[in-house]
Amino acid sequence: MDSNTIYKFWLENEYFDKETKEELNKIKDDPKEIEERFYRDLEFGTGGLRGIIGAGTNRMNIYTVRKASQGLANYISSQGEDAKKRGIVIAYDSRFKSPEFALESAKIFAGNGIKAYLFDELRPTPELSFAVRELGAAAGIVITASHNPKEYNGYKVYGDDGGQMSLEGSNAVLAEINKISDITKVNLLEKEEAIAKGLLQMIGKDIDDSYISKLKTLSINPDLVKKLGETFKIVYTPIHGTGNKPVRRILDEIGFKNVLVVKEQEKPDSAFSTVKSPNPEEKSAFAIAIELAKKEDVDLIIGTDPDCDRVGVVVRNAGGEYVVLTGNQTGCLLTEYVLSQKKAKGELPANGFVVKTIVTTELSRAIADHYDIELVEVLTGFKFIGEKIMQMDEQGDKKYLFGFEESYGYLAGTFARDKDGVVASMLIAEMAAYYKSRGMSLYEGLQEIFKKYGYSLEGINSFTLEGKAGIERIKYTMNELRERKPSSFSGAEVAAIRDYQVSARYDLAKGTKDILTLPESDVLYYEMKDGSWFCIRPSGTEPKIKIYYGVSDATLEASEKKLETLKENVLSVVKPLLYEA
Repeated sequence: MDSNTIYKFWLENEYFDKETKEELNKIKDDPKEIEERFYRDLEFGTGGLRGIIGAGTNRMNIYTVRKASQGLANYISSQGEDAKKRGIVIAYDSRFKSPEFALESAKIFAGNGIKAYLFDELRPTPELSFAVRELGAAAGIVITASHNPKEYNGYKVYGDDGGQMSLEGSNAVLAEINKISDITKVNLLEKEEAIAKGLLQMIGKDIDDSYISKLKTLSINPDLVKKLGETFKIVYTPIHGTGNKPVRRILDEIGFKNVLVVKEQEKPDSAFSTVKSPNPEEKSAFAIAIELAKKEDVDLIIGTDPDCDRVGVVVRNAGGEYVVLTGNQTGCLLTEYVLSQKKAKGELPANGFVVKTIVTTELSRAIADHYDIELVEVLTGFKFIGEKIMQMDEQGDKKYLFGFEESYGYLAGTFARDKDGVVASMLIAEMAAYYKSRGMSLYEGLQEIFKKYGYSLEGINSFTLEGKAGIERIKYTMNELRERKPSSFSGAEVAAIRDYQVSARYDLAKGTKDILTLPESDVLYYEMKDGSWFCIRPSGTEPKIKIYYGVSDATLEASEKKLETLKENVLSVVKPLLYEA
């Protein structure tokens, strides 16, 4: 059916509620908007769903959520009665419609005879991951759009290992969703009946207690925290999200008694009314926190995104200015802290390993090499880090120590299998206290790492191309780069190209082709002759294409110049592909 036919079906069918029809009536004279909302189903990718909240097949609403849940329910049912009894855990964040979407999902699973464990209020994404493992569930979902603008929401799916669902599993769920030709044909049980039949169980405090208890065991220097925790000041902001209770609780329970919370951003707020974007990567999200830090003379600010899986860190530099550390910088500080302190305590295992993604800084490799620890590289996406934990630690003979990605996601321990802003906040605070005990700030600790391993700098460009035309232009750009296989970008010479879509590495100088062992993915990675690199990949959940860069040199100034030049050279080739006819 075409867009107009589907639009008319939604407008006239009694299955759709009054609110939905009122919204659709407002666009009856806007054919472009009708097409945008109905030209496709909201794409179910490897991370689940993510999109703008609103009426339509290409929007997040209770009907697209029900359809996705029915497909997932069919998949779980195909695994047998045991999977249905083990059930599914459901969590949600502070976004618009999150509680409603979570409940609608639970009603669908109950309607299919699958037990649903639903959190009694908003919870962090990593706690959902933990709960799946703790309860032995067959799957999990969390209703969140992470750090996206307020207009968005999403539906992330987890496997029984607590990690984001594998590519194989996601494809199987997608196949089940695609079998549903009529969006109105779903099995649904109302809340009261689902509870009465034992198919819906509310959960909360017991899981909270177990989660926090397990995470506290990951503290490396608890005695140091107890010694400094009474006086060491920290400013924390949950940016209106789910981190408020768990982050404050864990900091308090390990001994940090002087945590100043940004009151204006303490409570859940679906509109994220104090920020332009609830993204802890951006300094603007910390504007109020920085004012509080100045007033209270605080060196460390920690902020978590709405679903508390990402963490941003703000520190004072040598000039007294508050600066946001990059995800790479925080990740390298944590990697150095974890490995150095375990070594100092005689607890660094010979079979230990750390994990990073292909677009994460190479500085982490230098740190791992220094401590003679294996570094494992995976595709972008924390689910691949979770998979390595399962393969190498849980099922293998290696010991997972730490993992991170450049996009502000970090994980210590194996209790959860997704990036965890709660445990990361604990370790960041502890690490800052450690440097304080040495008479240093966290910023000075970062400079110490640069001096020890070299000045690595990274950058990123992100381009949003909205709508159907934007998606097509992104595909065009990737196809052109694949076909051309450029040996240089405005003078920046390429040594080798890794094309993860065809699992091949092309050495341009030798003219050889090697096989890549990572899973297939729409990613192009360029190794430059001067040792720099850049990587280009479309987002799997948003109409975006991202370019990641990495350089290193003997001094900060040299690295800054090298990074600026690389960006200019790459963009001179890529931007015309994205925007010129």
